[in-house]
Amino acid sequence: MEVSQIKKALIDQKNMNLKGNLYHKTQIDFAYNTNHMEGSTITPDETASIYDTGTILTSTDKVIVLKDATETKNHFTLFKYMLDTIDDELTEDMIKKFHFLLKDGTLSDSEKEWFNVGEYKRQKNFVGSITTSLPKDVSKDMKSLLDWYKKIPKKNLEDIIEFHVKFEKIHPFQDGNGRIGRMIMFRECLYNNIMPFFIEDRNKDFYIRGIKEYQMNNEKGYLIDTCLNSQDNYEKLAKYFLEDD
Repeated sequence: MEVSQIKKALIDQKNMNLKGNLYHKTQIDFAYNTNHMEGSTITPDETASIYDTGTILTSTDKVIVLKDATETKNHFTLFKYMLDTIDDELTEDMIKKFHFLLKDGTLSDSEKEWFNVGEYKRQKNFVGSITTSLPKDVSKDMKSLLDWYKKIPKKNLEDIIEFHVKFEKIHPFQDGNGRIGRMIMFRECLYNNIMPFFIEDRNKDFYIRGIKEYQMNNEKGYLIDTCLNSQDNYEKLAKYFLEDD
């Protein structure tokens, strides 16, 4: 399947604002999986309800975490913005805008001055056993990362995955780095005419192991294989909606 066909369908269906198509399914599945990987309590049915109706239909005894619901809604907005700017080159300002859209209105985060929604982190953070960039170094490290990336004349999947690994090593934001990084991977695949994908929650352990092996041992195969599997799954989804029976 041609990636250009998928790109056109996502943009056209976004603009039509209709349900039951590839854009609709991608919005719900991407938001559920990427948020659930980060501990969100929102279920697939609740994700669909937030997207379709702006409400949450849930069991009477379940307590809804407002931050989780807000970030689900925000991810829909982020995906839409990503498509709105899909023909623009990836920049620091765009990445910061991604973070702002994801975290805006999350009361437990956005109301803290030090959290710095839409800007780089002010406090040290970490991911697993990986040492991330110090706050004072983030701006420099992000500029270096984007300079390296821009110099690649014809980007392939492995380049995009390597950008993701380097981005997660910097961990430029106080929170939300994984979700921003995975959105960038989807975007950059689409931008560079490569089959896009999102990591499914069921592959979370493989994905985390892949990043760890890549960063600590320069073993790239685990993460590449995980991404290839997710890429195959998204292509099947696209074919279901876009190819004639």
